[in-house]
Amino acid sequence: MDLFDNALEERFDQYAPLAARMRPRTLDEVVGQRHILGPRRALRALIQSGDLSSVVLWGPAGAGKTTLAHVVSRATEAHFEPMSAVTAGVADVRKAIASAKDRLAQQGQRTVLFLDEIHRFNKAQQDALLPAVENGWIVLIGATTENPSFEVNSPLMSRSLLFRLEPLEEEDVVTLLTRALGDPERGLGKLAVTADEQALAHIARGTGGDARAALNALEAAAVICSGRGSIDMEAAEEALQRRALPYDKGGDWHYDTISAFIKSMRGSDPDAAVYWMARMLDAGEDPRFIARRMVIFASEDVGNADPVALQVAVAAHQALEFVGLPEAKLNLSQATIYLALAPKSKASALAIWGAEEEVTADGPLPVPAHLRDSHAAASRSIGAGRGYEDPHAHGGYVEQRYLPDAKKDRRYFTAVTGRELELARDLATRGGRTHVPDGDPTGR
Repeated sequence: MDLFDNALEERFDQYAPLAARMRPRTLDEVVGQRHILGPRRALRALIQSGDLSSVVLWGPAGAGKTTLAHVVSRATEAHFEPMSAVTAGVADVRKAIASAKDRLAQQGQRTVLFLDEIHRFNKAQQDALLPAVENGWIVLIGATTENPSFEVNSPLMSRSLLFRLEPLEEEDVVTLLTRALGDPERGLGKLAVTADEQALAHIARGTGGDARAALNALEAAAVICSGRGSIDMEAAEEALQRRALPYDKGGDWHYDTISAFIKSMRGSDPDAAVYWMARMLDAGEDPRFIARRMVIFASEDVGNADPVALQVAVAAHQALEFVGLPEAKLNLSQATIYLALAPKSKASALAIWGAEEEVTADGPLPVPAHLRDSHAAASRSIGAGRGYEDPHAHGGYVEQRYLPDAKKDRRYFTAVTGRELELARDLATRGGRTHVPDGDPTGR
């Protein structure tokens, strides 16, 4: 068996895919996941301490779940036992546990049982792991792309630490690709192949933070451009089987496209708005950026003409964090269409902009005496709160001045349409300060 293992190891570098050959072997080689692997972060501290605990790694494909399991095993000199929940059964689990107990007893070596797609194990299979995890016979590292709260039973989750992995950032993937190009032992270094920056960026964007897919695409691109010496955009497009859209996150295409998206929603064209959103997502734009712009738009361009618009935009932003791409495209599309169809008003935005401008120009004008805080006896003694009328004592509204003396007739907000106009007209009919447009019958 040793001879077979040695022969397999010798053949590995020759026949294994680039993604497998370039898998990080140490913690320092791991790229991304700074929220759990950065200095003094939880998972890094756990690995470096050598005090192993069972963990569940939850994240999308290619985020590094298998890599982290290998790194943990190497860093702690534990035996690595891989297992797939797709093909393994209870008998396989019990056999692995028995071997782990013998290994611990005879050699003093711990066993890392890496269970890929742990969410596919049924309750009986997961229950078979409990004694081994609880007694420390194995260190379980479960990997899942599904929310483990729904798929992994509570007793097993309570005995494990949960770490959420995120898709790799574009720059992280480019780092991995560059490393693979220059590595003469495990990577493509012996081929002396180079790559255009745009080609690497296209591969990184086109694989959506999936390091495995990106490295496989790089290997395919290297084959495609064999003899040319450099991986260009054409080879990158061919390797991904998708055309690179002209889009630069920091340049004109980025700003022009988001501008078209916002102006299409402002212009109440849901078809155009969805098209530009699709363009951005296809080009690899950060969906959080799109969602943030929608939340801003809901107040700046819709405002109280339809107060529900802000709720919809915020809900889409939250749904993106909860669901993630690609499914969250549905939430973003729903919100985009709602914002495009909603009545439009900039009244709220103009109000704060106008008030800010005058605050800057006029400085801190004094608060009228009747509006000042009157809780302290000393304040009441100099007239604070004197003359203030509580609207609740007058059926909800009473005529009273709230602006500083110098601004007593200033109007920052004027209703435009939709719900805000209804509210402003209702206030006017009750004798309140007029916020309806000039000439509106209700405001006369």
